[in-house]
Amino acid sequence: MAFVSWKEIVLLTGLVAGCYWNSLSCGFVFDDVSAILDNKDLRPATPLHNLFLNDFWGTPMTEVTGVVGRAELLSSIFLLAAFLSYTKSTGADHSIVWTPIALTVVLVAAATLCKEQGITVVGICCVYEVFIAQGFTLPMLMDTLRQILRGKDGFPYAVLQTLLKLIVLIISTLLLVIIRVQVIQSQLPVFTRFDNPAAVSSTPSRQLTFNYLLPVNAWLLLNPSELCCDWTMGTIPLVDSVLDLRNLATLAFYVLLGLLAHHGLRYRHNSAKAVVMALSFMVLPFIPASNLFFPVGFVVAERVLYVPSMGFCVLIAHGFKIVSNIGPMKKISWLMIGVLLTTHAVKTFNRNWDWESEYTLFTSALKVNKNNAKLWNNVGHALENQNSYERALRYFLQATRVQPDDIGAHMNVGRTYKNLNRSKEAEEAYLVAKSLMPQVIPGKKYATRVAPNHLNVYINLANLIRANDSRLEEADQLYRQAISMRPDFKQAYISRGELLLKMNKLTDARDAYLRALELDRNNADLWYNLAIVNIEMKDPAEALKNFNHALELSPRHKLALFNSALLMQESGEPKFWPEANRRFLMYVEEEPNDANGYFNLGMLAMDANENTAAERWMRKAIGLQAGFRSALFNLALLYSQTKRETDALPVLDELLQHHPEHIKGLILKGDILMNHKKDTRGAKTCFQRILSMDPTNVQGKHNLCVVYFEERDLPRAERCLEETLALAPNEEYVRRHLSIVRNKMAAMSAAGHALSSEKGASASSAKEEKPQGVKEAADETAVGAKEGRSAQAVGKAAKGEKNARKSSGGAADHSEPSDGSQSGERTTAKSTKDIKDIEEKRAAALKRLEEIERILSND
Repeated sequence: MAFVSWKEIVLLTGLVAGCYWNSLSCGFVFDDVSAILDNKDLRPATPLHNLFLNDFWGTPMTEVTGVVGRAELLSSIFLLAAFLSYTKSTGADHSIVWTPIALTVVLVAAATLCKEQGITVVGICCVYEVFIAQGFTLPMLMDTLRQILRGKDGFPYAVLQTLLKLIVLIISTLLLVIIRVQVIQSQLPVFTRFDNPAAVSSTPSRQLTFNYLLPVNAWLLLNPSELCCDWTMGTIPLVDSVLDLRNLATLAFYVLLGLLAHHGLRYRHNSAKAVVMALSFMVLPFIPASNLFFPVGFVVAERVLYVPSMGFCVLIAHGFKIVSNIGPMKKISWLMIGVLLTTHAVKTFNRNWDWESEYTLFTSALKVNKNNAKLWNNVGHALENQNSYERALRYFLQATRVQPDDIGAHMNVGRTYKNLNRSKEAEEAYLVAKSLMPQVIPGKKYATRVAPNHLNVYINLANLIRANDSRLEEADQLYRQAISMRPDFKQAYISRGELLLKMNKLTDARDAYLRALELDRNNADLWYNLAIVNIEMKDPAEALKNFNHALELSPRHKLALFNSALLMQESGEPKFWPEANRRFLMYVEEEPNDANGYFNLGMLAMDANENTAAERWMRKAIGLQAGFRSALFNLALLYSQTKRETDALPVLDELLQHHPEHIKGLILKGDILMNHKKDTRGAKTCFQRILSMDPTNVQGKHNLCVVYFEERDLPRAERCLEETLALAPNEEYVRRHLSIVRNKMAAMSAAGHALSSEKGASASSAKEEKPQGVKEAADETAVGAKEGRSAQAVGKAAKGEKNARKSSGGAADHSEPSDGSQSGERTTAKSTKDIKDIEEKRAAALKRLEEIERILSND
């Protein structure tokens, strides 16, 4: 090991920091989104043992997926630590020191857990042991082996030592390999021809292309001027013939590699040792990604050159040392190394800006390679995330032109057309993608021949056509087709469950979600959806239990918080209210701009007679959503019930400004105007507006009749009550009031008095029936679902007389409920408290009726 001074350490650290400091301002892009942002293994609630069962992306390794990632840096740290530890395994007296060897085994395991290529450090250690520690050259090693085979002199002690150390390392390595194979159930990852076209090509194209990729990677090490984040698909055309001129590059590469290997393995001087170690770092870690022994999921990947670049740097540094010792070349060599370091530092600094965002990254890649449909798709995705759908569509369409058989590109086109509300074009694009899917071959597992995400074409197409109620069965057929192709296709069960819920096939929907939970019991959205089905099946206890399952897995699951709190609130059990309140509070922490959360906190406070808190929450809801119908009405109702009618009137005016057809608001306003403001004319206007919208509204009609009586227009009051009785022949109080008015008219006629007076004349303080203290249904909101990348969205419902809850992952059409019934909504069952409230209100209404009858009889 060479001595490194503190000055050299400071210089190296400063150089690295200077090159990379600007990368701190860049966001998560490309693989970071899946490997970090969407990786459930990185969430606190995920059990630690999942790290050993899932791959780099957080996906179970038993699901036949890619195993590439950005773990090279961490793996390289452990790889170097393992190698440095092994270099101390020989004592001063050439004895074996076992502690460094044991530490090496542990570090090899750590390097392998970070990245599969970490296991290749064992090969580097073997090269070091044989050619550096023991000082063998290839001729000496061959000569020793020949002597052993001839039985001369037995095994040399140095050879026995070497074999013992290497056997320990190799056995440890084999154990790691066996464990790894068991985890993936003895199956290699599945890749498609889009990932690595040469892997599915015929002979000799496959062999020629794989060998040509070696000089391509070597050139990237030598001249990293044109870097690209993705080299899959058509980036590098296949080498189809031995006459292809690119084969000359392959030949030159092997010649140069052979010369270096000859120099390093034949001689014992320090130059040879430096070369052999440089080659071991360059070649051995690259072997797993070389495609020479098994196919990988890419054509070229710059990330796998990280460890080989260490060996390449050693080789360059060694060459510089040799050249700089030649007298005339000393100054020139220093000038060249200075230019090299400067240009590469500047290149690194500028390259960091390419990684600022996904858009900058993929557009920079397109400057290098325009034949990769994946890059066109990814620029489209970046624009799609910015809601720039028209621009995204142009890139997706270009991807289909570059690679006409790219299923994913056609799916992207379809999804973008859907976002642009061009359903016909979207369906056509999905059908093209579906037609490109491989046909089922009897006896062959379908999932091994197609990328799992391509099966989403069935999901996306079904999600599109199920918006048409006449095509629900057709959509269900698509979901079932996807499931038949891949029985463990979780998203298909989820989407089918949503459809079955929409079709009111509740038992089938429940079974679909239960099947999905067999595949993934740690999915909070699935437990949430199952709870929604339980609600539709009138099983609130089971629904609450499943909501709680979702919250155990994801304590901040917004929709589970909201709807479980709503369910507890609707139960009518005061013992649930504190927990419901806590969950609503957590919900508004997550969604501080959602007025529905504050509205339901206000409703809870009203139930608990906490009027100050109820007023505060209602005001907060109205402040966030101007014209929030339910919050305005219930706030006005709260003021009316607490003898603050003057405060209620401006709230009702605001309500009726936004919702002039609000019948309950008009009734409440008319009640306040007539009974508290003595404004008969204003009350009359309110009741007439009700009847102009709903001529059969009995309450509005009856109250208008009372207004006529207040105006001393008894004939009109009589006609009005007759019309009201015709609308509600079973309402006894209307019949009694009509009888009272007729008796009054008869008495006045007998006395010779006029039966009507001038408009606006006041009479006694007669009161009409007050409207019931109904808490009105809140306006619904919804979050729309996105297709692609298995995206999920969830819908929500607010509290009120009637509620509609929508399942997680699906899109639904929502409109503001009317005061009457709404199709598809769920009517809540009346609790003991509700019944008690109704009885109290009925008693109050009867009392008011008696008062009206007394006034009418005595006036």
